[in-house]
Amino acid sequence: MDAFLQRVWYERRSQWFSLLVLPLSWLFAVIAGLRRLAYRRGWSQSYRMTRPVIVVGNITVGGTGKTPLTIWLAEQLRSRGLRVGIVLRGYGGTSTQWPRDVAEHTAADEVGDEAVLLAQRTGAVVVAGPDRVADAERAIELGAQVVLCDDGLQHYRLARDLEIAVIDEQRGLGNGRLLPSGPLREPAKRLGSVDVKVLTRRARNNRPSTSFPNAVIATPVLGDAVSLGTGERRSLQTFVGTRVHAIAGIGNPRAFFDALSELGLTVDAHPLPDHARLTVADLAFPDGGPVLMTEKDAVKCRSGADAAGLANCWAVRLDVAMSEADAQAIHRLLDRVLATGGPLK
Repeated sequence: MDAFLQRVWYERRSQWFSLLVLPLSWLFAVIAGLRRLAYRRGWSQSYRMTRPVIVVGNITVGGTGKTPLTIWLAEQLRSRGLRVGIVLRGYGGTSTQWPRDVAEHTAADEVGDEAVLLAQRTGAVVVAGPDRVADAERAIELGAQVVLCDDGLQHYRLARDLEIAVIDEQRGLGNGRLLPSGPLREPAKRLGSVDVKVLTRRARNNRPSTSFPNAVIATPVLGDAVSLGTGERRSLQTFVGTRVHAIAGIGNPRAFFDALSELGLTVDAHPLPDHARLTVADLAFPDGGPVLMTEKDAVKCRSGADAAGLANCWAVRLDVAMSEADAQAIHRLLDRVLATGGPLK
C-alpha cells in the first residue's frame, strides 16, 4: 500500500484513487485547520520550555531529508559549545514506557531506528516518545541547552522558537492535495509561516527553484561505506564495476538508489516500507554480491545476525552540504534564537 500511495501522490498515477478519496481530504483539511486555529487562539495550550526549541519538519508524508538536516544542525550547535537535546516520536518502537532515553546501543526495535541513528551520529541527548512536551522536558532535565525536535512541525502542543520546513525539490508537494488524496499533512500555505524553508536538492541542478524561492539549499552527500560485520571502511568508488544490492527502508528509497547510481554503481534496488524491520533473509542474495544500505537501516542489523554474516553488508553514511551563504543564513537564525530565547515571529 505504501508504494501504491507514493505513486499516486508523487508520480500522479492511478488518479482515480486520489479522486475517490478526495472527500476524505476535505474532511482532513477541516480537522487540521480547526486544530491549528485552536492553538493559535489559545483554546488548546502550548507549553514553552525553559530552553530554546527548534523544530525540523515538513508538510508532506515521505522522506524529505529531515534526519540528515537534524544531524547537521546538532553538529553546528555543538560546535558552539552547546549541549544539544534531540526529541522525536520513536516511530516503530515497541517500548511500553515513554519517554525513553536513547543511547548508541539502545535496541532500535524498542525506540525506533531514527532515534538510535541520531544518538550514534550526534552524541546528543536523545529522547524518544509520543509526547513531545514530555520528551523535551526530559532532554532539558538531562542537561540539554537547546532542543531539536525532529519531525515536529504539526506538534503544536510544544511551543517552538524556530521552525524549519524541509522539502524534497524533486518531489515537491506531490499532487498538492491533503491526505489521503495527496501527501500533504497541512495546506501548502503553511510553508508561508515557517522561519526558513530548506530545499533538499538531490539532482545535480544549480538553478534556483521557482516553486520555493529564497529557500536554503541542502545537498545530500554520500560518504564511505562501513562493513557491519568487520568495521572495514571503503569508498563507494571501490564498488564501481561490481553489481551491488541496495536496501532502503526510508520514506523515499529511490533517492538512495539514484544517488548510488549517480556515482557510477550498478544497483539492484530493493525498496522496503519506511521503518521496515530487517531480517537475515532480507540481506541474503543468491549471487553473494555486496549489500549497501542506509545508516537508518543499518542500526536495525547490528544486533541479531552473526557478525560474520554481516561482513558483506555495508552502511552508507549520509551528510548534507550547504553553500557558505546558506549556512550563514541558518546561523543568523540560530544567533537570534539563542540570544533571545524567544520566537522569531
